[in-house]
Order: sequence, then structure tokens, then C-alpha cells
Amino acid sequence: MAEYGETLRLLPPAARLILQCGKDARDRAGGAFGLPMPEAACRAELASGRAILWLGPDERLLLAPDGTGESVAAALEAALAGHPHSLVDVSHRQVALRIAGPRASELLASGCPLDLDPDAFPVGMCTRTVLARAEVVLWRLSPEEYHLETGRSFSGYVLEWLREAERGG
Repeated sequence: MAEYGETLRLLPPAARLILQCGKDARDRAGGAFGLPMPEAACRAELASGRAILWLGPDERLLLAPDGTGESVAAALEAALAGHPHSLVDVSHRQVALRIAGPRASELLASGCPLDLDPDAFPVGMCTRTVLARAEVVLWRLSPEEYHLETGRSFSGYVLEWLREAERGG
């Protein structure tokens, strides 16, 4: 993990899967993954090093420790056999950053159109948005901590933009 000041940290690799399916299949997938699928819009579930983020009515981003992608995908495919679904491994497409500290919301707000006030974007909320013109998934983990997913090809740009914003540039 690379540290960039006290606010920014590049997170280690992770298994990432995009699951698209209906409610019945989501229930089966949640059982196989070990977490309930969030059904409330823009919410996430987190436990035991795994997470599920609601990205759309029929779309979820599943996060698991690095090296578990194949076994997670196999368990999901077995649970979803005979149920319409799409399961795509995007582990190498995305990278994650941790943005934390008392200025985390202010830093993100300088390039993100979301209202990051805790009443508007509370802990546990996640959504697709943009940061400095790059598409990201933003997830609030605590009052002063965010998890940001972005495409690998945009990660250098996003990281440099955040570092520059952190310096006050």
C-alpha cells in the first residue's frame, strides 16, 4: 500500500466482481457470498473482509480479499445455476483509494458534485459519481473515511488530482 500524506492511501489489490441479476438470484448470491445483498438504493454491506455495494437496481459490486476471486466466482456461479445473471470479474480493471481524516469530505467535495454532508451522504452510503471528471464509485465508511474505486487507467490522474487538491493547489 502506498501512502500519500496522511489523507490518501492506495489500497491493496482486491477481488472485484460485478453481479447483475434479479431479486431471487441476489438472495442466492448473498448466501453464497456470505453477506446480505443491499436492497436499499446506494447502500453497502460489509463484514469479514468482504463488501457488497449497491450500484443500481439490479447491479452490485462485490469486493473480497485478493486471491479469492476465482473461488468466490465459482461459489456464486454454483449458487446461481439456472438463474439469469451476469457475473464479471473486474479485479484488474479497478483500483481503490482510501481518503480519510478530518478534511476528507472537504478534499473530495473540491472535485465531486455530491453533497457530502453526513445528512445527505451518511456512513454506509455508496454511489457512482465523478471526481475531477473521472468516473468513480464513492463509499463512506465512517464520518471521516471514504473508499473510492476508479478505473485503473484513471487512477494516476485521480491520485495526482487528490494530492494536488490536498496541497491546496
